[in-house]
This record gives sequence, structure tokens and C-alpha cells, in this order.
Amino acid sequence: MRLHGDEEHSGSPADAGRQVSFYAAQMIKRKKERKKRRNTVSAYEGHLRNHILPFVGSRPAVSLRRGDSTAFVDHLLSTPSLRSPRSVIQVFKTWRILMHYLLDEDVPLPTNIVSRIELPEVDRHIEFALSPEQVAAAAAAMRQVEPRFEVAVWLGACGGLRRGEALGLKWDHIDWAQNLLCIKEQQQHGQAAPLKTKSSNATLPVDPFLIDQLARHRRQFGRLGSGPSRFVSTTRRTDGLASESLGLVVMNVHGRPVQVSDFYCKWHQALDRAGLPPGTRFQYLKRFYTSMLGRSGVHDPKTVQVLSRHARFSETWDIYAQPPLAAEALRVNVFSGVFSTVR
Repeated sequence: MRLHGDEEHSGSPADAGRQVSFYAAQMIKRKKERKKRRNTVSAYEGHLRNHILPFVGSRPAVSLRRGDSTAFVDHLLSTPSLRSPRSVIQVFKTWRILMHYLLDEDVPLPTNIVSRIELPEVDRHIEFALSPEQVAAAAAAMRQVEPRFEVAVWLGACGGLRRGEALGLKWDHIDWAQNLLCIKEQQQHGQAAPLKTKSSNATLPVDPFLIDQLARHRRQFGRLGSGPSRFVSTTRRTDGLASESLGLVVMNVHGRPVQVSDFYCKWHQALDRAGLPPGTRFQYLKRFYTSMLGRSGVHDPKTVQVLSRHARFSETWDIYAQPPLAAEALRVNVFSGVFSTVR
């Protein structure tokens, strides 16, 4: 289907003067039309607006060459707001996606325009590993800053839930008798949204300790918490908030879904109160979860991968400080028998 203003076929002489900014806008428009993940598209827009378009937005797309990709990486490395190699790589991924889009639109670019571009190295070991004492301190601090958010800390540390998953968990996603959490959606911009990956969708066995934390939270702030907004109803509230949102485990003081800005404001206050580094991310709780499972010696690495809901084992492997056992409760004796008769 032609986009408005695309009367000419891309790559024709009439397109020769079209700027990179034109194609960037078309790429974002197409992704929105195809209902791509809202957060992902927002990230692309941010990378384009803050880094890519200021660098090449006014240039004719046909003028781009492989050297521009290398120059762009150098530019990113000198940008103060990009504080880590990982951030540089994330922005470059958006650059690569844009270049591939240009090629798909028949813009005559070199086919190797993003091939073998040297990127900064990323230390695969995490920079900061939380200890159990630090997790407990973060939870205690959050209890003082905003007690309604404390359980989110425990969901991250003892269930491996991402921030959006913790804020999107509902009471009817919990099997209290079997100690199970059904992870089926996350909260984004105050609304239910699909999970990050297919592997994220799971029925997750959790430690009774986490179930106890959820039960304590429910006694304080659950369905029958203070105020009428805590009741679950089959009707629609007069303020326009859908009743099903009241089934959320974590809500703000007004009984509404938690906004990310509000949560992170309280998160940073809790970090300060707990004496943790200000750069400590909520994601570190999930790393703590995976690390504790791996170091316990109870579960083999593939089981840890499943529990961590990582799409690739490399994600799990990168979190281990030491290579884990290759299999659970297993001894290998095959080769002793094979070679015992070949001597």
C-alpha cells in the first residue's frame, strides 16, 4: 500500500533528493501502522530524534556510505549523554534498522553500509551485583518511601519479574495453593501491554517466601484495602477507569495503575535511603534472581534459563560469575566404558 506522497517509486530519479529525515518518518509511521510494540517504537523515535537525525537527517539518503556508519559510532562515543558502551550499541541498532529500511525502499546504498562496523566492547559481567542484604535494604527503604511499591521489589528479586511485569501482575494471576504466578502481560503507560518476548509468557513457580510477601501486601493494600477504590467491581467506574485495572497487585495511592515516572521517582528515593548506588536499576533485581538460582546448586543452567524466562541461554550465561554445571543431578560415565576395551 502506497504511503501518502509516495507517488514515485523509491529509488527513482524523483527520489534522489529525499532526505534521511523523510525515510525516518516513513519508517516510524509504518511501524505504528503495523502495531509494533509501543515501547520499542518510542525507543526508535528517541534514537532518531536525539542522535541520528541531528547527525544525517538533512542529507540526501542516497549520499550515505559505509564510512558514515563508522563516523556515527565515533560521534556516539563522544556524546556525553551516552554513558555506556551498551547505550551506544542500542542507538546503533536503530541506525542499522534505518539503513535496512532504506535498502528495502530501493535507495541505492552500499549493501555493506552497516557490515563489520566496529562497536565498543561491553563487559558481559554485570557492573554491580546486588547482595541479599542490599535487596532487603531496598525493600525496607521502599516500605518507608511508598509501602504500596515494596512488593514490586520482592517480585523482581524473588520472581525475576521486570518492572512492567511487576506493575502489571493481577491478583487472579496468582495460584496461592501451588505457589505459581501466571505472567501474561505487563503495564506500560498505565495500560496492559504484551510481554517483552514470547519466552516472557510463563506460569512461574515461585518460592513460598514471595507468596508470603504477596499475602502480606494483599492484607494491607489488596482488594479490600482502605477506601472504595480497592474494591473489585464488575461495573465501570464513573471516572472512566476500567474496573479490571483494580485487580492489579501494585497500584498507586488513588487505586490507579502506577505510572513509570512515579515508580522510578520512589525507586530512586528508596535507593538513596538504602545507601545503594544511584545508578542501581530495577533490572538488577532480575539479575539477582537469576544469579541466586544459578549459584544455589539446586537447578541446572537450562532450568535457570526457563525460570528466568530468557529467550536465549546466552542471556542467562552472562549473569553467572562462574560457569555453572552443565546438567542437573547427572554423572557422566560413558567414556569410561567406551575406552575400557580399547587399551
